[in-house]
Amino acid sequence: MAEETVVEKTWRGVLERRPGARRGEPAVLEAAYAEPRLRALFPFPSHGALSFHRNTQDPWSNDLPFIVGDVKSCIVYAPLGMPQRVLGESLTPQEAAALVVAHLPPDCGPAFDGPWPPPRKSID
Repeated sequence: MAEETVVEKTWRGVLERRPGARRGEPAVLEAAYAEPRLRALFPFPSHGALSFHRNTQDPWSNDLPFIVGDVKSCIVYAPLGMPQRVLGESLTPQEAAALVVAHLPPDCGPAFDGPWPPPRKSID
């Protein structure tokens, strides 16, 4: 059996609310985890937001949409620096997760181990 990746361990920790894991809104975490493209990214719940990263160590990619909210209502924000900051509001957690997926760059995922930016590929 293959060893769990950092991304898989992190998702398991936040979903199961394990000691030492970051805390997030359970309904939002579960909705995001149900989306395969989000499940492949590094989850980072913090201060009522759930952000997703293309990498597993600081500094983070910080270039993907993120969700703020709870079981009743969520807002999806574009990454900082984008002209349209709010992508959707008054959404269910499932709608918010689907909206994040719809706004992911085509080349996004799965997350790689290490800091951002990604290592350059050598040309041999």
